[in-house]
Amino acid sequence: MYNFDIRRIGGRLGAEITGVDLSTELSDSVFCQIEEAFLAHKVLVFRDQQLSDAAQLAFAGRFGPLTQKHPMMRTADENPQVIPVDGEDQRADHWHTDISFSVTPSLGTSLRSIVLPPYGGDTLVANAAAGYQDLPRELREVADRLWAVHTNHAEQPRLGTERGEAVRRAFLAKRYETAHPVVRVHPESGEPVLFLGGFAQRLVGMTLRESRPILDVLQSYVRRPENQVRWSWRPGDVMIFDNRSTQHYAVNDYDSHKRVLHRVSITGDLPRSLDGRTSYPIENPQEDTP
Repeated sequence: MYNFDIRRIGGRLGAEITGVDLSTELSDSVFCQIEEAFLAHKVLVFRDQQLSDAAQLAFAGRFGPLTQKHPMMRTADENPQVIPVDGEDQRADHWHTDISFSVTPSLGTSLRSIVLPPYGGDTLVANAAAGYQDLPRELREVADRLWAVHTNHAEQPRLGTERGEAVRRAFLAKRYETAHPVVRVHPESGEPVLFLGGFAQRLVGMTLRESRPILDVLQSYVRRPENQVRWSWRPGDVMIFDNRSTQHYAVNDYDSHKRVLHRVSITGDLPRSLDGRTSYPIENPQEDTP
């Protein structure tokens, strides 16, 4: 019998769950409470876990089918569904929603600390549903009608190293473009969400130059400090966030130190707009959609 607790870590999102050992098989009753907390708080963290890749896959797999091997990123040799998020490969120091350039972006993402730097390397998560609620009514009415083109040919910071450039070339080798509603309806909670982030490059029917100021204004509401939580990693930490209603940012302030997290993604559904229309591909290689 578990005696666990759910403690909020932010006013608008985030909770830490204590008293749960994720290396064990959780009962349906316990997992149901964790899943309810996941929908309510959008990002959950668990301290002091001792997980293998297999255990991380098993836990994430309780939320839904796991994403298969990523076609553009290095994966673990023994477990192709596990992506080593390595600061020597790339540093995602920009706000984004995982693989939003695909037609069905991830439902959620699980991260587990493997190697941590002596300082820095925190993860920020922002509540995109709260960002929508913060919009003035007039701006909300505009956002409700907009669609955005998301592409992997967007923000890809350069590390200036041979290994970093190799990863960057692989990420950009094929071009993905998908049109998503700027405001999507969360399929479980029914919340309207500002579905943007760094992969959203332009608005449908507008040029890049026309789109940028509008996207920047809308994105600024998601990034408001009130809508964020910041997590400082410790050994054994596990995080899982709802990719349908959040954005995240890996803080690049750990210099040349090693930082490795293991990432597992849960397969998502087709986003829907407020009027029921669904996302559609513009340029997506069909043979290996991420």
